[in-house]
Amino acid sequence: MATSVSSAQTKTMVQDLQQLIQKYHSHRPFLVCGHSFMTTHSYQELLMMKDVTITTFHDYEPNPKYESVVKGLAAFYRNNSDLLISIGGGSPMDVAKSIKAFYNMKPDIPFVNQPIFANPIVHIAIPTTAGTGSEVTHFAVIYYQGKKYSISDESLLPEAYVLAPSLLDSLPLYQRQASMLDALCHAIESIWALKATSQSQADAQRALVEWVDNYQSYLAGDAKANGPMLEAANLAGRAINISTTTAAHAMAYKLTSLYGIAHGHAVALCLPKIWRYMIAHLDRVQQGLDAQIVSRRFEMITQALGQKDVTAAIEWFEALTASLGLTVPTLQSKEQLEELTNSVNLQRLRNNPVKLDRLAIKEIYLDVLQ
Repeated sequence: MATSVSSAQTKTMVQDLQQLIQKYHSHRPFLVCGHSFMTTHSYQELLMMKDVTITTFHDYEPNPKYESVVKGLAAFYRNNSDLLISIGGGSPMDVAKSIKAFYNMKPDIPFVNQPIFANPIVHIAIPTTAGTGSEVTHFAVIYYQGKKYSISDESLLPEAYVLAPSLLDSLPLYQRQASMLDALCHAIESIWALKATSQSQADAQRALVEWVDNYQSYLAGDAKANGPMLEAANLAGRAINISTTTAAHAMAYKLTSLYGIAHGHAVALCLPKIWRYMIAHLDRVQQGLDAQIVSRRFEMITQALGQKDVTAAIEWFEALTASLGLTVPTLQSKEQLEELTNSVNLQRLRNNPVKLDRLAIKEIYLDVLQ
């Protein structure tokens, strides 16, 4: 399904969104957003739209739980909503995608245990961070019975999105740092992923070049850098929509919940350690690849980052995270190490270019958690 794009360069985000609401003939949109957006002038403008009744849903967590999505779905039904809008980071988009996935499923069986069928509900996604790229991906993450659960279906790709640079103006520094690191890791992982294609690699390379050119200005709060960073995150999202992510993401999820750090922060701690491990174990590449192919992919990343060789690229990455002052969690016990090791999603490990077994995961975690 083709995704329509609105850059919001000449119009405001609200004007772009109003135009899309009219395009899809909606009169009862369902808006998934956070409390912070509800305090903005843009939100008040949306509520004042003529011939449109907006239902707002914000009763969910940063890492959405299944139960929260079920509440959202009930509200969607109750208000006879006819369109989904998500505004925010990855979490509201995960909620909106999950509501769409669960729409019209049988109520007597857990929704996560039922197949997803395409339905006519349109989803418009509007990111407020330059990070997840979720506005151009067909998967979502929620937590079911305390465990991370991935929802994936081609029909969950949002039908439209709006990139509005002004929405990033008030982003807190840590959120700005963590989300931009998530985009960086998406692009890198997409290039080396087993499922990478020429298209995903091309998008990821463009994302890396755009990212490197603008991240310093973006961190300094230069509003002119918001648009390019949104584009970089969007390109990286397009790339992982094809390739999906790899070990860095698989190993990051438990770090996020265990140590209370942001997702992008956790992924950025893992990625360079995994990269070093892979360089040292090119004799263990996945079936369908060989050491030369993997090395070429590493070189592709290196060139896009503007570094002289792979070692320099890894050192650049580590210096970047250090310069941001990001906390490095400390391992508390052997039991905690076991908990981390057992948490890793094996499916994402199969997409990693170099095979990682339980011993390798444990070794990498020890390297990450100084």
